Amino acid sequence: MSAKSARPTYDADQISKYLKHISLPEDSKDLFHAPGKLHHCNNALKFLTQLQRHQIATVPFENLSLHYSRDHTISLDPGYLFNKVVDRGHGGYCMENNCFFGTVLRSLGFNVFSAGARVNTGANGTGEDRWEGWSHMVNIVTLSSGQKYMLDVGFGGNGPIQPLLLNPSAAPTQHIAPAEARLVHENIPHNTDPNQKLWQYQHRIDPQSEWQTMYCFTELEFLPKDYEVMNFWTSQSRKSWFTYSVVAVKMILEGEDVVGTLVLSGGDVKRRVQGKTEHLRTCKTEEERVQALRDVFGLRLTDEERRGIGGMVTELKE
Repeated sequence: MSAKSARPTYDADQISKYLKHISLPEDSKDLFHAPGKLHHCNNALKFLTQLQRHQIATVPFENLSLHYSRDHTISLDPGYLFNKVVDRGHGGYCMENNCFFGTVLRSLGFNVFSAGARVNTGANGTGEDRWEGWSHMVNIVTLSSGQKYMLDVGFGGNGPIQPLLLNPSAAPTQHIAPAEARLVHENIPHNTDPNQKLWQYQHRIDPQSEWQTMYCFTELEFLPKDYEVMNFWTSQSRKSWFTYSVVAVKMILEGEDVVGTLVLSGGDVKRRVQGKTEHLRTCKTEEERVQALRDVFGLRLTDEERRGIGGMVTELKE
């Protein structure tokens, strides 16, 4: 058995259920032959774009399992993720969403592998780059033309909203207007070897603003065991912000265009559409936040999950 064939896939019934879950338009499904026999690469790219946008508008970027659960752990098992995302209607943080999405892409017949990424925590407004260790995952798809595209469905509000071509000469793409996004292939200052170049995903809030580097990644394939190590640190270390903050982010889709985001951070819920932010509510109690998760994000918690946050640093107490 080859290494490629050893990677998990979802069966035809699961894929059909997933496509229905993300409300992918029926005409989009005609762009490919499933599984394994893709149409012309232009159709494949169009299909990938629609698939990615419907995924990020349906499946939230969220870390609720680390706070609203009995064991406060994260599983990257593809079967568990299918149940969590499709059957239960939840989302996950970066490695959960991208592991799930990569399995979907492989099941649809795409030539896909995942790669690790380093997040630049300095992009949050500190004014200088501050690179973390490997803590993020992206998927890289190679089309029949030989062109490679990076797809990421697990980075939150500033994350990619469409496949990005791995070509340093490619023009910036439209993000949520008026924002833009692009990939550059450059060294990062923290490297001691100036000749090592990494792909860097950059975002800016409008064409007049400075580019901010969100994260960098390589074209080296990471194995499932690599993500086990990464996931353990990201989900369990006291230094990981995922362990002391509750967050949920979902994109707003109008037609086939991503026009904004819904964000819950701590107890604040906001909607940002085309550069304008609206404050929706402030949750002061757990009851209010659980209701906001249900009403705004469609995330329903069981009684057992609700009890899981009791005594945690993230529990809301009026």
